[in-house]
Amino acid sequence: MQRVFSLSFVLLLHAAILWALWQHRLIPAPHEAMTLFVNFIAPPAPVKKPEPSPPPKVTKPKPTPQPAPRLVAQTPIVAPTDYVAPPPPPEPPRIEAPLAPPPPPAPAPALPAGPVALGSELSVACPERTPPSYPAIARRLGEEGTVVLRVELDETGAVVSAQVKTSSGFSRLDEAALAAVKTWRCEPARRNGQPVRAVALQPFKFLLQ
Repeated sequence: MQRVFSLSFVLLLHAAILWALWQHRLIPAPHEAMTLFVNFIAPPAPVKKPEPSPPPKVTKPKPTPQPAPRLVAQTPIVAPTDYVAPPPPPEPPRIEAPLAPPPPPAPAPALPAGPVALGSELSVACPERTPPSYPAIARRLGEEGTVVLRVELDETGAVVSAQVKTSSGFSRLDEAALAAVKTWRCEPARRNGQPVRAVALQPFKFLLQ
């Protein structure tokens, strides 16, 4: 039912549009219509293209028959067989004993600990030395004697300690020798090219003229 109603509505809508167009003279009246005559013109006949001429035939020359080759029986030539000596059996692989590791380097000789003992008097290695002064009291009292001192030098050649190894018998003479030797400046002793501490003995003789 709904489909019939939709179809009727469409027809009425088209009729209303046609009537409106006719009222505005957009559609001509039947008596104003003109008869149009249409003449159909036949299309031109297609132009035939000339067919290409066939290529000339090339005549192949006939092969000249050749005589069949003659079969000549040949005696097979057997090459002399060379005698090849079999290769010698491979030598067994040599098993080399592993090389012994090199012996460890000999340790460097241990340097003696402590200062180096000089083989000569200390005065030989001391360019700057002041002789001891004779005490006036010992001179008046007539004191004479020889004192031997044990002197120790540091790495720079300076005297760091001094003590009496052999006394002269008079304390004033021993103290004068100690006071003088402590002002000395010596060349440092060396061990393997390096300056080291050293010890030396130095005698002092006190004689009255």
